[in-house]
Amino acid sequence: MKKVLEDVEKGITFVVPIIGIVAALDLPMYLARVSLFPQQYLGLFWGLISAFVFLTLPASKKHMRDKPPWYDLILAGLSICVGIYITIWYPKVLLTLGLIETGKIILGIMAVIIVLETTRRVSGWPLVVIVGGFILYARFAHLFPGPLGGKSVSWERLITQLYLGAEFLFGTPLRIAVLVVFGFVLFGQFLFSTGGGEFFIKIAQGTMGKRRGGPAKVAVIASSLFGTISGSAVANVVSTGVITIPLMKKTGYPSVFAGAVEAVSSTGGCIMPPVMGAAAFIMAEFLGIPYSTVAIAAFVPALLYYLGDFMQVDLRAAKLGLKGLSEEEIPSVKRTLQEGWPFLIPVGVLVYALFVLDLRPEFSALIATASLLFIGVVKKDIRSKLKFTDILTIFRGITKGMLEITAVCAAAGFIVGIVTYTGLGFSLSAALVKVSGESLLSLAILTAIASTILGMGMPVTACYLLLATSAAPAMVKLGVDPLRAHLFVFYYGTFSFLTPPVCLAVYAASALAEAPVMATGIQAMKLAFAGYLVPFIFLYKSGLILQGTLTEIALALFEGVVAVILLACAIEGYLFRSLGLMERIAFGVASVLLFWPGLKTTLVGLMIGGVSLFLHWQTVKARGRKNKP
Repeated sequence: MKKVLEDVEKGITFVVPIIGIVAALDLPMYLARVSLFPQQYLGLFWGLISAFVFLTLPASKKHMRDKPPWYDLILAGLSICVGIYITIWYPKVLLTLGLIETGKIILGIMAVIIVLETTRRVSGWPLVVIVGGFILYARFAHLFPGPLGGKSVSWERLITQLYLGAEFLFGTPLRIAVLVVFGFVLFGQFLFSTGGGEFFIKIAQGTMGKRRGGPAKVAVIASSLFGTISGSAVANVVSTGVITIPLMKKTGYPSVFAGAVEAVSSTGGCIMPPVMGAAAFIMAEFLGIPYSTVAIAAFVPALLYYLGDFMQVDLRAAKLGLKGLSEEEIPSVKRTLQEGWPFLIPVGVLVYALFVLDLRPEFSALIATASLLFIGVVKKDIRSKLKFTDILTIFRGITKGMLEITAVCAAAGFIVGIVTYTGLGFSLSAALVKVSGESLLSLAILTAIASTILGMGMPVTACYLLLATSAAPAMVKLGVDPLRAHLFVFYYGTFSFLTPPVCLAVYAASALAEAPVMATGIQAMKLAFAGYLVPFIFLYKSGLILQGTLTEIALALFEGVVAVILLACAIEGYLFRSLGLMERIAFGVASVLLFWPGLKTTLVGLMIGGVSLFLHWQTVKARGRKNKP
């Protein structure tokens, strides 16, 4: 029996990536002139992924076992059946979608149970409770007071819609996960399994290893490079942290600081183009704009995020008197490039396809993967890692990489569908505008708090989707460009990886650093402080997301860079020497004024910052002369 189950698991991990490739390319249309609905692909993909969850993830830690219990086998079988029903009969289902039938209700109940349970197993109870709350709202909307009240939906119709409605289970979130994000998971797995991850880490070590606090700077650079391809904070921590965290501790960084640096640097990968987190692809779909537009807009804010991280790492190294790695520990950049330059080709192909050819994201990712496989044909060391057994291992990694995002997007589909079907989105937007007193700043603060609280208990994608249907439209009502409004929500949802008490990137990094979780989380928030402020700035200064005239863009960039540097000095309490309390306050005030919209505040900020820097430098020079023999 155990052997049979292992074969079933292997079969699923082999079939899932193939279905993903076929769906992304819509091969039946090109090979057999057979047109399939996207939901037909999604049904089979979701059914197999759900079955894999039940076969591999136990119901709880108390139920750890060598083989799945009988109820998990039943749930796995039902998952496949419910998914296959959509794959085979969805065209006929569409013709009778308005009819309430017993068979549909039974399958719908199964689908809801499967979605909620797979979500619980991969991401915990909070998202399940939230989804359950939305389902109850749809059923009992007539009982809610004021603007939140609405027309309730019968259980039979609600279950049918949750399962078969075009914008529910198999709606936008799951469609983006399977048809778009899958391609990047595929590309990332092939790239890093063939040595691409090691190549990026060596480049970072070679360029930054010698500098003061070199290992921490290696973590920042390596995690940003790794993150631009993977788009996953926890995956970044696990992949690069096993190397960078021990090196940081060896150099002299405290374990809490080392873990925080890795968590912050890895989380930045979710907001750093060309490949951002899954929510960024959903954002592009929601706004009806190319993904490249979203990536370009996110580029400068991501750089400012990493600048703040890098500056604090450098200042902490200076304050502690830390040095870089020894010559023996640093790989040669020249040799690394000579040996690993082919890994730059697929990355270049991806960027070219996304931003120059303006191809769809899934096509771009698959073309980049194809270019890597082509290189593997002619380059022996890459070809040696692409044997059939290696590809099976890569396919298993792809399937595992799709577990959480598939389950979460399926659950998020319920939320999005209910918000749209019941009109709750309009009610929430109106309520938020009213509560904020029609003040954009108040609304932004409320949204940031809501994003942070929601992000503590649910994945970024679900957090973004919930607020994209409520808070973002409220911002748009107050005159904010839709792209800026959605980016704001996206950023604060992403920072849930760092914000205690539930901060997944911090959990992973603190485990590797053997440091307390909460202390690491608080330090991570300090390192990412610039990131918490930047979203507020691009709400008012569109130049920060490269919108507006050249003058507006240049001024926003200048203000942003200077403000982040001053803020890093104020937080770390160090520049050329330790800063006194008044100096830290002056640097912090100057930073906030530079971030604040308005020419007058910018000039005052520059004046305070300039005077503070001048006085600090004069004090350093005076002490230097005094200490001379």
